[in-house]
Amino acid sequence: MSSESSTTQATSRLDRRLSVAPMMDWTDRHERYFLRRISRHTLLYTEMITTGAILYGDRDRFLRFNQAEHPVALQLGGCDPVALAECAAIGEQFGYDEINLNVGCPSDRVQAARFGACLMAEAPLVADCVSAMQKACALPVTVKCRIGIDEQDSYGFFADFIERVAEAGCRVFTVHARKAWLQGLSPKQNREIPPLHYDFVYRLKENRPDLQIIINGGIETLEQAEKHLQYVDGVMLGRAAYKNPYLLAEADRRIFGDKRPAPGREAIALSMREYIEQEMSKGVPFKRISRHMLGLFQGQYGGRLWRRILSEQGHKPEAGINSLLMALEATHKPAEEAA
Repeated sequence: MSSESSTTQATSRLDRRLSVAPMMDWTDRHERYFLRRISRHTLLYTEMITTGAILYGDRDRFLRFNQAEHPVALQLGGCDPVALAECAAIGEQFGYDEINLNVGCPSDRVQAARFGACLMAEAPLVADCVSAMQKACALPVTVKCRIGIDEQDSYGFFADFIERVAEAGCRVFTVHARKAWLQGLSPKQNREIPPLHYDFVYRLKENRPDLQIIINGGIETLEQAEKHLQYVDGVMLGRAAYKNPYLLAEADRRIFGDKRPAPGREAIALSMREYIEQEMSKGVPFKRISRHMLGLFQGQYGGRLWRRILSEQGHKPEAGINSLLMALEATHKPAEEAA
């Protein structure tokens, strides 16, 4: 279905200078809609969705998203080229802008299914998966990986993996600049304990200027992102963007050159009102959306009350828009303080 030229054109349409990482249990469709109220341009990713969930589960529940989320990429977990190809085609039908293959998750469950970070030891298989996915759809097919696994942590190992997968046609790599220990560390520890090697990612970009290289891992601020952009094509933020989502408010201006003013926190909260009402009318509990908004007022007056009210009210059966307005009221300074 796809051709090299169509894949190149599709790849070039997406601006990957800043993105928010796929995060299990976090970057669901409600979180992505919320983040889009803050930044118009930041590329958003789904949680990793396995091929089995798509092929044998409730496909609409896993893949449905709001059109306002664009640009949005679908991350797949799997290792079977045929299944991945079918899922890539389905992702295209659902309207995603990119299909990404997870080659970085180190969890035991993922390893047991022979995908995620353990695939870094099987570059030929990853290449076959990428090739099959590209043939099945016209979207850009990208890879998110680590710099190594276990004792296979040299730059040479990393560069060889990239080279082999690039030969199959992959032009975009998002690299978590840590290796993964497949045994002995939890996924959380694998995000923190292995040392960061940004130099590996910089060196890869220098050696392969024809590839789009996006760096990920330990990046907390837009200032840090801007420094990385001197060496690579894009930056992917992870938990920093979830815990303090308002850091994306200046991203459109600073990273993408959009001169429109950044939205205020209260305006962002109120912009969620219609969406919350629509989703609740479909049976979605308030807490399923409000949990993603807890960090909106981080570091601001009333921020702790905002979080506490949403957390406490969100679990009540009667929780709804009134709970949001109550939490928002807690962020207002008294007149004598505001003067």
